[in-house]
Amino acid sequence: MRRVPLMGVAIGILAVVGSLSSASGASAATATATTPVPPVDAAGTVWLCRPGLADNPCGGSLSATTVSASGRRTVHADRVPKRLRDDCFYLYPTASTEPTVNSDLTVQSSEIENATAQAARFSKVCNVWAPMYRQVTVSGLALANSTDPGAYTVAYDSVLADWDDFIAHDDDGAPIIFIGHSQGSVMLIKLLQAEVDPNPTLRHQMVAAIIAGGNVTVPDGRTEGATFQNIPICTSDGQRGCVIAYSSFPSAPPADANFGIPGQGISLPTGQTATTGVHVACVNPADIGGGTADLDTYWPLTPAPPVPSMQPPGPAVTTPWLYYPGQYSATCESAGDATWLQVTKVPRTSDVRPLVGEIAGPTWGYHFQDINLSLGNLVADVHSAEATATP
Repeated sequence: MRRVPLMGVAIGILAVVGSLSSASGASAATATATTPVPPVDAAGTVWLCRPGLADNPCGGSLSATTVSASGRRTVHADRVPKRLRDDCFYLYPTASTEPTVNSDLTVQSSEIENATAQAARFSKVCNVWAPMYRQVTVSGLALANSTDPGAYTVAYDSVLADWDDFIAHDDDGAPIIFIGHSQGSVMLIKLLQAEVDPNPTLRHQMVAAIIAGGNVTVPDGRTEGATFQNIPICTSDGQRGCVIAYSSFPSAPPADANFGIPGQGISLPTGQTATTGVHVACVNPADIGGGTADLDTYWPLTPAPPVPSMQPPGPAVTTPWLYYPGQYSATCESAGDATWLQVTKVPRTSDVRPLVGEIAGPTWGYHFQDINLSLGNLVADVHSAEATATP
């Protein structure tokens, strides 16, 4: 099997960077806009999102315009509950366009847009917490994967400090949902390996982990034992304490793909070099038990219109969200060394809604749209797991 260094990932990201840049848990959960919390807490953690934060990118209206295949539009208002029991801990993907190898902790528009697009809708089912971390920047990826591998250590140490603060001062023992994508998934894998997988108490608190575009691996024929020793991948709707992991492609990933093939691409920053006896996990967000089901696709229109190359332009609407139900179906497939979430346009005689594309080429597939293509399904998956009695 050919191993692909993430130098190729860096080049791919640099090619589209212009498009990509356009108290306690109980008290925080009940904070209101009239008593906003500061973005920097007493421990020095800078919060991109947290309950009670003024101008919270993971808050705001979830009202969406549903657009059918025929173009018919209806508006529905998704209200955020006033009180939520569970916490979500979200790590955003590569977003920083700073010129350094590692970012600082300044909140910029790129982080805000990612948090809004990927995490805001989870505010229906959890209190969303998203720390800023010293991630490897877009321009720093090439160095991080060649001459400066310590850059990932800098990023992870930053995440670990944020987590230690969160678990000590904010979560207050509440159930936790972990959410990560791309570099956020790399950091989340490392965090779960070190802090949650070996800890029965934290495993008991874990409702689910969504790890999109991160190459979680499992031994052939098993649900745990490679990336995680004790945390399994999800195999049934409503299952708690498991991982929903996948990478989206419109067809079989090529041999040099960055995702879906063990021992290469996004696997390397987490030290997952095994290429035999394991495969990259795929859990279909639309049908966790297996099979084919339609995707509930949401695209954000605020704080800025969606970047055209990440999300096709949609109709002019007044809501902050567009909802495209049943435009795509998804199923997990395997061929050769690859395992992936096969995303297929639902055949219709006519569908006026714009299509997604492989904006960085076949080795990336639908990576940049991993979360939004199945966002409605993922929120429903979390809700279903929350409704299950704690084991």
